Amino acid sequence: MGLFSFIKGQFIEVIEWTDNTNEIVHQFPVYDKAIKMGARLTVRESQAAIFLNEGQIADVFGPGTYTLSTQNMPVLTALKSWKYAFNSPFKADVYFVNTRNFTDQKWGTTNPIMMRDPEFGAIRMRGFGSYAFRVQDPALFLKEIFGTQSSFGSDQIGGYLKSVIVSGVSDLIGEAKIPIMDIAVQYDELSSALRTKLEPIFNAMGLSLSGFFIENISLPEEVEKMIDRKSSMNIAGNLDQYMKFQAAESLRDAANNPDSGLAGAGANLGAGMAMGQMFNQAMKPSADAVEPQPAAPAHPASPVDTEPCAQCGHELKASEKFCPECGTPRPEKKFCTECGGSLSSTMKFCPSCGNKV
Repeated sequence: MGLFSFIKGQFIEVIEWTDNTNEIVHQFPVYDKAIKMGARLTVRESQAAIFLNEGQIADVFGPGTYTLSTQNMPVLTALKSWKYAFNSPFKADVYFVNTRNFTDQKWGTTNPIMMRDPEFGAIRMRGFGSYAFRVQDPALFLKEIFGTQSSFGSDQIGGYLKSVIVSGVSDLIGEAKIPIMDIAVQYDELSSALRTKLEPIFNAMGLSLSGFFIENISLPEEVEKMIDRKSSMNIAGNLDQYMKFQAAESLRDAANNPDSGLAGAGANLGAGMAMGQMFNQAMKPSADAVEPQPAAPAHPASPVDTEPCAQCGHELKASEKFCPECGTPRPEKKFCTECGGSLSSTMKFCPSCGNKV
């Protein structure tokens, strides 16, 4: 091999980058080798190639195949002061920028976010989710973030992007003032609002926030237990429904466990009824707390058992199931839960035992 052939072999004739890594920016290994004028440049889809002259951004090439010449490198030609067609090797730094979407990037709050809830007061919460980004302006990204490194991966900027996202999440959730009990149904709306809020910050770095998702907003364990207790109290608020539920559960358990027999079912049912009666007694005011009621004025006994209509007040006979004046159904009979005495629909206390209806 002659000296001319050796020198010619040092010239870069093909410039391309096959991305099989998670790099955002990759420097083409030119080193001290010169690039041959007329070399072939291949830029694949989701790539951009940037030529730098002495640290200054010159020409940017999008996807396609190029034969390097003074015609398609106008900025570099001007910087090199080539006043006529140049056909000799030249030196330049070449960087490939990956412009594809970098998906499944995770974000999460390192420390809890303090917020004021209208029902539970000041609480601490944590948020987790994912996002996706891409390089929107390769030249701006190279200037603002990349610097002069030989390569740059998504993990090198991930920490900073997470800080930007968590700051935006804390600010937006605080401003939204959504009750913590309703925040789960607002994930999509919050994600969309956060993406709009954070997009200008990403654009200033040459990036685009192509996706943002809130996967979960969690509460401290003690707050979750408080919510569980409140739910249990709300469920047990209707004593009649609670007793029916307990009885149905006892019968189901007995049916699923043949060894327990009817005795086990009766024991469970009796325990549920006893607990319901104890609860009813606890909620009923004591005899000392009940003010004495004035004696009801005596009325002559009516030969016919009548009851006023709940809609129009017409006196209904015992045989009438509907009001002959307005058609309203006759009120259902009620019975005292203490002594079992019959009650009319207008009574507030049992006339036999004084139990509050």
